[in-house]
Amino acid sequence: MNKNLWLLATAQGLFLTNNVVFIAINGLVGLSLAPLGWMATLPVMGYVVGGALSTPLVARTQSRFGRQISFQIGLLVALASALLCAWAVMERDFWLLVVATVVAGYYSANGQLYRFAAAELSAPAFREKAVSLVLAGGLAGAVIGPNLATRTRNWLEVPFAGAYLALAVVALVSMAVIALMAFPPLPPKSAHANPGRPLREIMRQPVFIVAAAGAALGYGVMNLLMAATPLAMQVCGFPFEDAALVLEWHVIGMFAPGFFTGHLIRRFGVLPIMGVGVALNAACIAIALTGVDLHQFLIALFLLGVGWNFLFTGSTTLSLQAWRPEEKDRAQAAINFFVFATMALTSFASGALVTTRGWQWLNLGSLVPVALTGMALVWLAWLRRESHNAG
Repeated sequence: MNKNLWLLATAQGLFLTNNVVFIAINGLVGLSLAPLGWMATLPVMGYVVGGALSTPLVARTQSRFGRQISFQIGLLVALASALLCAWAVMERDFWLLVVATVVAGYYSANGQLYRFAAAELSAPAFREKAVSLVLAGGLAGAVIGPNLATRTRNWLEVPFAGAYLALAVVALVSMAVIALMAFPPLPPKSAHANPGRPLREIMRQPVFIVAAAGAALGYGVMNLLMAATPLAMQVCGFPFEDAALVLEWHVIGMFAPGFFTGHLIRRFGVLPIMGVGVALNAACIAIALTGVDLHQFLIALFLLGVGWNFLFTGSTTLSLQAWRPEEKDRAQAAINFFVFATMALTSFASGALVTTRGWQWLNLGSLVPVALTGMALVWLAWLRRESHNAG
């Protein structure tokens, strides 16, 4: 770990602080302002829709200006959108809140590239561990995010307006962190430079398909259950502090394994570790289906977080095999688009299912993407075995 990786891990922690606060409060604020109950998670959905829509623009910005300037632009958007969210809550304007979270998605699309930047800031032999350890920086968000939401919810007369103002401060701190970093310079552009393969050709590779599926479906399952948890716990009569505690342990599960996931991948291989992630997601659903006591919410969401870490770190590591250096911006944007599109769908489905069908049916529905992810891993493992036997 060099200085730049430590700073990037810090930026990842601040990014996750923003995400955790958004997850903790956007559904509840949406429920208090929405014209209809099923619209409660539209502000959560807006955040990921904004991320999906921003991925092509972020890719062009990264390619033209480089990592540092593009990351700083994303943080400027984070600052502005946090202030706009606070204004929307104080004005009790639901649709302005949705617009603000869509705008905030641009920051999310930038922050999702921190993990890829980690691979570029390390030696090739250390890439798996660099990605894993930078993702582990999100552990700070696990601790800071829920506590920040709890402590700032009543800063102002309107509940949660103070939490959005606190996120504006988080964005300013993150801008200072990114300013201290040194990223590799952009390669000189030449009219005769090799642009790499067409994106369609890159995306047809089995390794890309499985990496994208693991990242998107892993994030989708995690988002489907996580976004609904504060609403489900409120329906079950738990106070906001209990929901914040469950989210805190969930995010600890997401990022604490980052200190050793890279080592596990190097020792056992990327596909087996992703397979363990699928198994942990299934275990989360099994526990959630047994009841709605506090410990069941807490254990299920913790396992969900660990399962996400194994899948997402594995998918990121696997995806590095799918492109050449000159192709990275387009390929990374494509993977992030699939992630955000899946999150947008699950954010909407999360609120609609939990408010109309309940927590049990939401968990049963989550088994479908879990099964699809497992099938994708088996398919790639079979292809590699066939190729090895043929060779």
